[in-house]
Amino acid sequence: MIPRTTKALCLGSALFLATSLAACGNGDTSDASGESLSGSISIDGSSTVAPLSEAAAEIFMQEHPDVSVTVGTSGTGGGFEKFCRGETEISNASREIKDEEVKLCKEGGVKYEQINVANDGLAVIVHPDNTWAECLTVDELKAMWEPKATTKTWKDVDAKFPADAFKLYGPGSDSGTFDYFTEAINGEEGVIRSDYSDIGEDDNAAITGVSGNKNAMAFVPLSFVQEAGDKVKAIKVENDKGECVAPSEETVQNSTYSPLGRQLFVYPSQKSLEKPEVGEFLKFYIEKNDEVTEAAGFIPLTEEQAKESTALVDSLK
Repeated sequence: MIPRTTKALCLGSALFLATSLAACGNGDTSDASGESLSGSISIDGSSTVAPLSEAAAEIFMQEHPDVSVTVGTSGTGGGFEKFCRGETEISNASREIKDEEVKLCKEGGVKYEQINVANDGLAVIVHPDNTWAECLTVDELKAMWEPKATTKTWKDVDAKFPADAFKLYGPGSDSGTFDYFTEAINGEEGVIRSDYSDIGEDDNAAITGVSGNKNAMAFVPLSFVQEAGDKVKAIKVENDKGECVAPSEETVQNSTYSPLGRQLFVYPSQKSLEKPEVGEFLKFYIEKNDEVTEAAGFIPLTEEQAKESTALVDSLK
């Protein structure tokens, strides 16, 4: 269900890591109490976070073969709807939970915690032959993407750019990537021009669209750009200090790639934490963060973030 061309490679890496980890360990499949772990864990939500949770699940199930972890991809918004109805135990999210979702969970009697599991950047991508849009300001991006945008050609954005019409690709409204980008660039979450090409939850469709059109642009998670290689090019974005900064692991972690760097989360329900396998899975997710993020192609937690997430998971258990 995950729209990633390299899903098999990611999970293959995860399985390789799992085998290596098991070989280095003592083969213990018990929890902290010494009891053998078994049961199931249901996860749904963000298509961006799904590869992370799938990699963590594959490695975890290698060490705990009697535990089944399933990961769905309903989008951040769609995932919270299921989660707040009590249909899933953990919700993947590429943004923080919204006020209306907090209310929905309260109405459903679902209590939860928010755990940071990785970092990611949103990349603005263009065709490799685009030699003019090397660095854009937030205002220039807003002029292209906001609901009241009148821009149709590159020249409308900057007089020095060519007069060719541009083509825009982006995810749908259930996507956390959509929410984050619209708030960071347009100044209000969920607002965007109506004539862009909605790719739903399939970020690879944006890669395909931009790679086939010299005048196209899209916004996607940074991990998809890294997968795409030289098919597309990520432009630099001017931050609030007037610096043109390219998206990278370093610039996302040190917060210079602003405002398009972000954190990724999982939300376990309080009820699910009564199950030993859920607590152990969350602990494993953070302890093996470097392996999980590498397998899924994301940016690991900083040392400070990892300490905070570890402390939170320990307190939940």
